[in-house]
Amino acid sequence: MQKRLFVALDLPENIQERIRPLCCGLPNARWIPPEQLHLTLSFIGEVDGATFHDIREALHGISAPTLQLQLDGIGFFPPRGKPRVVWIGLARNQVLYDVQKKIHTRLLQLGLDMETRKYSPHITIARLNNTPAAKVGRYMEEYGLFCTQEFEVSQFVLYSSVLGRKGATHLVEQAYPLCR
Repeated sequence: MQKRLFVALDLPENIQERIRPLCCGLPNARWIPPEQLHLTLSFIGEVDGATFHDIREALHGISAPTLQLQLDGIGFFPPRGKPRVVWIGLARNQVLYDVQKKIHTRLLQLGLDMETRKYSPHITIARLNNTPAAKVGRYMEEYGLFCTQEFEVSQFVLYSSVLGRKGATHLVEQAYPLCR
């Protein structure tokens, strides 16, 4: 039994609702449904059943405080060339980086082959397919300064991801509470 896994933070419904009006206005964009919006902490990838069990158990031992987060700004990847992803950024938050590092370190201790790029917290809201750069520029002019009030996140989640023709479907495998 293979599973494609990642660890993420979910967004509260009121924040999902704040994002909903941003999800329009770009041709050839595949918008992420609000209920699937998340902040990835660590992408794990494909693992077998025994490794999946080890990951679930290892994440239980992580102790971290509840997070106070704020969405701040919109951008796109890659920063040069044809835009392929539209994302929402987060206000700098050291506690978030600390939580991400704890999770990443715990997964490395299991011997997993983890991402080596510097962690760049963001929430993907759309995937683009040949969207004209001028349209992306106008979108950025209109929405680029988007931000929210602070909101609380009290758990992180281990997800499995099933890829399909219309994108990925995310399934909760285990939720882990953050402490106050």
